[in-house]
Amino acid sequence: MDINLRLRILVSTGMLLVNCGGGGGSSSNDTAVSPPPPVTTTVSYSAEVAFPGLVFTDPLYLTALPTQPDQLLVVEQSGRIQRFTNDPATSTATTFLDIRSRVNSGSEQGLLGLAFDPDFASNGSFYVHYSAIPPRRSVIARYQMDGALEADPDSEEILLEVAQPFSNHNGGMIEFGPDGMLYIGLGDGGGSGDPDNNAQDPTTLLGALLRIDPDGGSPYGIPADNPFVGEGGGVREEIWAFGLRNPYRFSFDRQSGQLWLGDVGEASLEEINIITKGGNYGWRVFEGTMPFNDSGNSLPPSAFTPPVYEYSHSLGCSITGGYVYRGSLLPSLQGQYIYGDYCSGRIWALEYSGGSVQSNTEIAMVPSVSSFGEDGDGELYIVSLSGDIYRLVETESANGQ
Repeated sequence: MDINLRLRILVSTGMLLVNCGGGGGSSSNDTAVSPPPPVTTTVSYSAEVAFPGLVFTDPLYLTALPTQPDQLLVVEQSGRIQRFTNDPATSTATTFLDIRSRVNSGSEQGLLGLAFDPDFASNGSFYVHYSAIPPRRSVIARYQMDGALEADPDSEEILLEVAQPFSNHNGGMIEFGPDGMLYIGLGDGGGSGDPDNNAQDPTTLLGALLRIDPDGGSPYGIPADNPFVGEGGGVREEIWAFGLRNPYRFSFDRQSGQLWLGDVGEASLEEINIITKGGNYGWRVFEGTMPFNDSGNSLPPSAFTPPVYEYSHSLGCSITGGYVYRGSLLPSLQGQYIYGDYCSGRIWALEYSGGSVQSNTEIAMVPSVSSFGEDGDGELYIVSLSGDIYRLVETESANGQ
């Protein structure tokens, strides 16, 4: 055989032979050279302080100013919102809104939520959720801007007030959905085990996710397609879903519009729900998928929507709901739901497709995770009650050669 043809065959099959005997023929000393092992890449994550020069006081939330997405806002529990430029070299924060004189802060109370009107660029309106006394109540209020980068604290217009029997389980998150409606999370009213069974009572707004139209009436409108419109019997038509214990943080997937909610558990389980219209998510009949208190319940198990995922208190004791990641800096996390636990500091990435969870991976640790937030590009930040804002960093390492 022509030696050049033979070499081409051996190279193409990955079995190049080294002929140690000289001449044109083969030899008993011919030795196979194996191809190198394949190179595999492992991705790992860590959390780093995103803005080393900034430390906030009991921060609970982060978002971007819609008209100037390079400007970030941090909500502080006491009733102040701070603004700063999205630049790690920036070390100065200025006050965007200060309503500390109106806010009752402490325990699970305080300035808990912030949402910008979909038409903010033209109307300058935004909304806050805060705790107030006396009497103890949750307040949803609208404010207006005073210039391009500062709000007018005297522009308050109260849309909704809900009496709170206890200082805990106030919920907190407010957010406009893709439909332009304002969604509001309210806890069951507090106490241990929902003593008044509020979460299973649709005649109260407690223990529910509400959906209202801030511009649809005075002080607000109720969308005609809310699930309990026309129900009668004292049922609150603002309710979009119920059976929730403390829906402190929820979010809409930027791509699909799906509504993800982390519901804080009682004694054993923390849960993640995908919220649908009219859904009953089980509390206090169930804590996650575990029976809790069936007293007063006449509904079959099929009436309740179970969580898509839950974890036990061996891993943490208070879920902090996050976001489905849709940014560009962490490509390996694209489409995964990133969330954490306040007590343990664990941060997880949950992969969900085809109607079920495919994986749930611990990816980082952050102390006292009070919230997550997104900037204008959908990049993710982690808020720590200790005062720092963190971000995830992706690292690739090669195995093999």
